[in-house]
Amino acid sequence: MKYTPCPIDTTDVRLPGELDMLAESIARNVHEVWAKGRLDDGWVYGPERDDKLKTHKCLVPYEELSEEEKEYDRATSRETIKLILKLGFRIIPPER
Repeated sequence: MKYTPCPIDTTDVRLPGELDMLAESIARNVHEVWAKGRLDDGWVYGPERDDKLKTHKCLVPYEELSEEEKEYDRATSRETIKLILKLGFRIIPPER
């Protein structure tokens, strides 16, 4: 059986600038959740990913990730927010 991904099209959704901080917070948390799961499964930091040794170079704090790795998490975050908006939900920033 061939799998054909069919994500909901969010290309028409533009994220307002006030959601930039939310997107970055979600990206950071996505990394933290991923890292916690790996560490809980016995993975450790290593200079290269090695599935047998359970080492991964991204098992570092978010701030220490390369911009390329951060951008991977940011893209996931932005697409999640865009989907939420596309589905008709509203995101209301907290009052300051």
